[in-house]
This record gives sequence, C-alpha cells and structure tokens, in this order.
Amino acid sequence: MAPIKTQWTRLIRFVAVETSQIHLGQPVEPKLDVGLAAHERKTIRAYEILGSALDPAAQVTNKILTVKELLSPLSREEVGTVRCLGLNYADHAAEANLTKPAAPVLFYKPPTSLIGPSAPIHIPRVAQPVDHHLSDYEVELVVVIGKAARDVSEAEALDYIVAYTGGNDVSFRTHQFATSQWGFSKSFDDSNPLGPCLVSAAAFGDPQKVPLKCILNGKTMQDGTTADQIFNITQTISFLSQGTTLLPGSIILTGTPKGVGFVKKPPVVLKNGDEVIVWVGNGIGSCVNSVVEEGKAPVMTKL
Repeated sequence: MAPIKTQWTRLIRFVAVETSQIHLGQPVEPKLDVGLAAHERKTIRAYEILGSALDPAAQVTNKILTVKELLSPLSREEVGTVRCLGLNYADHAAEANLTKPAAPVLFYKPPTSLIGPSAPIHIPRVAQPVDHHLSDYEVELVVVIGKAARDVSEAEALDYIVAYTGGNDVSFRTHQFATSQWGFSKSFDDSNPLGPCLVSAAAFGDPQKVPLKCILNGKTMQDGTTADQIFNITQTISFLSQGTTLLPGSIILTGTPKGVGFVKKPPVVLKNGDEVIVWVGNGIGSCVNSVVEEGKAPVMTKL
C-alpha cells in the first residue's frame, strides 16, 4: 500500500476576508503558527486550495486569500467518527496511579463536540460547578485517516494517514469516573478544540517524536512527547481496524501526557474566563481557546 501524497503540506480551513465564504488554503508563511497568529489578530495569508482536504488530488493554486476567521481544519460532516484513546501515555498512567492498559482503551465522541482552534470551550450546566465536576484539559496528537482501512498491519498503518492535527480532549472527571464508559463525560457540545491546521503525513515526520504542551492562563501544565505513548500510532491503527473499517475523515485522538489537572493537589480545573492553549509540534501549532460556563457572562482571565 502506497502512502498518501497531497499537493499541500499544511492546510487550513477559514472564512476569507475577500469573499466572506469558507475556503481551504495553504499558509503562505510555511512556519507560521496559524492558531497563535489568529489569536493575536495577525494577518494570515493562504494560497487557495481547490477540492477537499480528504482528496489527494486537491490543487494548491496561486490565488492568495486573507483569513478573516480560522476554522477547524475539518468540518464536522467530514469527520464523521471520532475515536479516542484513554490512558495512552506511561507518564500519565503513573501520575494517576493507574496500571498501564493491556490493550488500547477506546471511547467515541460525536462530531458535535468539535470546535475550531479559536472558538470558546463550553462547559454545560450538567458539568457545573466546575470544582465538583473537575473540568480538565488534555493536549493530544490527532490522526486523520485518508482512505478506508480494515485489518491493517502495523507495517502498513502509516500509509492510511492523510494528515495529523492537534486537539484538546476536554474532560469532566466526576462524570468520567462515575462509569466505566467515558463517552458521555467527554462528549459535551462545543467542548473539543481541533486544529489549527492539518500537516500532511508526507511532511510530518516521525509521529513518535512529536512534542506537546498545554498552557493554562500562561502557565505550562503539560510538556510531553509522543515517544511516551503506550500504544504508538501504528499499533493503534492496526488494533482499531481489526474487523472494523476506519473511513476517510475518521480522526483518532491518541491520548495525553502527564500534567492533567485532576491529579494535582489541589486539583486544577477549567473555569469561566480561562484561556487554554494546546500546542502540538511538527508544524501543527496552537489552539487558543477561552472557557465559557453555560449561563455565566463570558469573562477573560488577566494574565
């Protein structure tokens, strides 16, 4: 099986100043952290891409557009299925005093949970007060499947990836630990930032050498690397595709390193007005999101 090759190396989805319509594009500045630039209201220019993010034949044009609003790099309709791994970093298992799993711990969430790299994270009333429900952050590397994958071997697993991106698997620990099934506690509407861009698999490099950070109100909370994953990317895709077709557009959140809030003493929670940044290396960049508790007036924490 041949690897997926795209014309673009980094892809963003955005509303353009020139048209007020949604477009795909490749940033003109190849090393720009587009998520951070959008947060700082810097000008972002992109070569328009014609076609779909999931179509390797999509064409990068010479037409330059200006970003008005940066969106999730994949729409909810394109994503379809969101698979997530729990407890997939050795250092995170250790900090939580939990035994490493013998097989990948899988849970699903609906695409209605996904938001863009600058959109507010919503905490619903059912997860309030936050000090009781322990709203938490989780920086993650996200895999984007580019072609139907079923019964894939570890040796061929990377050939089914079209791109990588970043995410924040916002979690609510009281709901999570009330049951063995984690889907409900991690599936609330508009709670999971995705982005800020896609980096093509061909340009990404080794997925087991990717740095990740989470910064809450200016303080670094997580600082890890995918080298610490218990089940690496090839093992994950091979395992999840056993007897199951992973369709193009499916995404896999691959777990989070140590530093999550609920294990700290006292626990650290996401609350109204917080600013949380998840940063993933190898060209992906930052999702910068404020936190809004449903029913409360939005505020901004002073840094």
